[in-house]
Amino acid sequence: MSATTNQDQFTPQTGPDRPELRKVIQEIVDSGFLGVQLRVHDERGEWVGSAGLGELGGTAAPPVDGRVRIGSNTKTFIAALVLRLVAEGRTGLDSPVADHLPEFGLDRRITARMLLQHTSGLFNFTGEYYEDGTVVPGIAWQGREWVDNRFTTHRPEDLVRLALAKRARFEPGADWSYSNTNYVLARLLVERITGRPFEEEMRRLVLDPLGLSETSAPETGTDVPEPHAHAYYRYEEAGARQTVDVTRQNPSWISGGGDMISTTRDLRAFLSALVGGRLLPAPLLAEMLTPHPKAGYGLGVFVQDTDRGGTVITHNGGIAGHAALMYTTPDGSRTLTAALNYVDDAAQSLAGPFQQATRRLVEEVFHGGRAG
Repeated sequence: MSATTNQDQFTPQTGPDRPELRKVIQEIVDSGFLGVQLRVHDERGEWVGSAGLGELGGTAAPPVDGRVRIGSNTKTFIAALVLRLVAEGRTGLDSPVADHLPEFGLDRRITARMLLQHTSGLFNFTGEYYEDGTVVPGIAWQGREWVDNRFTTHRPEDLVRLALAKRARFEPGADWSYSNTNYVLARLLVERITGRPFEEEMRRLVLDPLGLSETSAPETGTDVPEPHAHAYYRYEEAGARQTVDVTRQNPSWISGGGDMISTTRDLRAFLSALVGGRLLPAPLLAEMLTPHPKAGYGLGVFVQDTDRGGTVITHNGGIAGHAALMYTTPDGSRTLTAALNYVDDAAQSLAGPFQQATRRLVEEVFHGGRAG
């Protein structure tokens, strides 16, 4: 679904005009996304803009710094929080998680590091997709079933038990595989170590020290605070296509795997503080930014080589019609944060355009649009 915009719908920039950035976000809208918000900070200053539509049937572009469900970018925040607790001496990065969460009967080889780096081998409660094409389903998170039950509350403990009832993908530490279960356990680990609610600890150690007032962990709260663009989900029933506004939902079905809300401004501030050493001691930051050889995943972040040299620290995430992007150079001198709103579906028909959009943005911001 494409949204048509006029140039006067672009929000004024805070730095010099960047026609090339206006062009690329319009290209993203033309590829099928409803709307996009972009924030770029580099040697030329900061540029902020948006294109497309904030909601179906409307005429306004997305709010330039609207709140958005950030999906798996939540993992970077949780990793930073766990590492802050490690820095406080509350737990060890390589200590058995089972010492803190004995009720799950976890393999004692599983450590906090393995949770944060996706090397625990634990079944992904949103479903496993194996190399031979086998799919083992987990919790319902797509289709009419999810739409009808999107306000249901799921306890994180139940998500973990669902995962533990399935066969592990591999022995702890033997391989790498992305699993949302790891970060639900990390969330529970935070609560058990501190004796306080997850959001309270997130505010104490990450959000408040950085002044991230537009970021929250709603847990079971259904609303996205204003201003925000709308998110949609499409499914077919009896041959008819239904499109539902799913901006409001209970995100406890994904829990620590991706339930947080933020803005491009807060994401940029968080990312800059993280790589700039304002959150973590240098040794722990170095641990976080050391990538696993199989997937280039550190502790809550991807460490990626770009096509034409250089490295970016990144995490992206999407959740039912909302998505967020975070990219920075290792020294924080250049950052890109973005928010997308779109019509999602079970076929993930925008997965290809999403990958193309992120590549196009990275090329433009980190390489000046030059071909590799």
